[in-house]
Amino acid sequence: MSTTATPTHAEPVGPILGMAFETGVSEWKIAFSTGLGQRPRYRTMPARDLVRLEREIAQAKIRFGLPASTRVVSCYEAGRDGFWLHRALIAMGVENQIVDSSSIEVNRRQRRAKTDRLDAGKLVVMLLRWLCGDHKVWSVVRVPSPEEEDRRHLHRELMTARRDRNRLTNRIKGLLFSQGIRVHELKYLPAELSRMRIWNGEALPPRLTARVSRDWQKVEERSAQIRALLTERRQLMRTADDPGTECARKLYKLRGIGDNAAWLFALEFFAWREFRNRRQIGALSGLTPTPYQSGGENREQGISKAGNRWVRALAIEIAWGWLRYQPESELSQWYQRKFGHGSSRVRRIGIVALARRLLIELWKYLQTDNPPAGAVLKA
Repeated sequence: MSTTATPTHAEPVGPILGMAFETGVSEWKIAFSTGLGQRPRYRTMPARDLVRLEREIAQAKIRFGLPASTRVVSCYEAGRDGFWLHRALIAMGVENQIVDSSSIEVNRRQRRAKTDRLDAGKLVVMLLRWLCGDHKVWSVVRVPSPEEEDRRHLHRELMTARRDRNRLTNRIKGLLFSQGIRVHELKYLPAELSRMRIWNGEALPPRLTARVSRDWQKVEERSAQIRALLTERRQLMRTADDPGTECARKLYKLRGIGDNAAWLFALEFFAWREFRNRRQIGALSGLTPTPYQSGGENREQGISKAGNRWVRALAIEIAWGWLRYQPESELSQWYQRKFGHGSSRVRRIGIVALARRLLIELWKYLQTDNPPAGAVLKA
């Protein structure tokens, strides 16, 4: 979800007004500053009041003795507010950066003071450091266009509907199991519910029966929603001509990658991002190692698990399928040589490495039209 932006200059050119937001539901805390070592100017204003925000920026310029044409650079943490504030600031002529919250430096004391005022002040100081060339101070979020953001709702709604349906079916099975009834298949539940008997041969209690019936109605609603979303996605795969769908079609041509994986990889990962190297792909998928070395202690902590969690989970799932459907590819043969004869733990570790390498090969395939070495396309 985030990439590190590297400024091309060591120091800002001309006067700059730095502005940092600590956003809340009802009010925002804003910190203004023009240079390192300067005490920030703090202001509190109602949330989402853009007219008031413009007045605060103008007053801050007067307070610091800056001309009205001074360049304004702002930042806020990625979160519930999404990207609308970024687009509003850009329309106001403010240069804005959305910051990956997990990349911000924090005090390592067990108990540390934390308030919106302190957070806003820290953000504006880090913004000025970033403008001065300290490009490792944080990672900034790549902002999608409104069209790119809107295309992601279909598959995210589909994943949410499937998750809700699984929760409902598990709850139904758990309620029946608590009465000594084990159900393997819920397909015929409405017809079988009245015939089910508890341990002593009696019918299910009436309130439990009503609860299970209501939950089953929700399952049917989710199933209908899922069918409608799948139909819409199939139609888009056939007819849409946007870059995301073109990317999904290209990935779908590879054996071992189905429509779910092709769509999610395209719209969440490859279609709208501009990767420069394989390290960025590994970092964004959260599949990079995190070593820990201190004195004589040297160990591996596992993968970073940063970035897009849906892509990371699906990449590992597809990596297992790649071994089955693309056994003659160089990636599969590399895995078999290095991890195939190890224990189950070694094979699980190896599949993470394969998933990272597979994502890199898919990126190269989309850039060059050359499939991964030894990979087979669908007939």
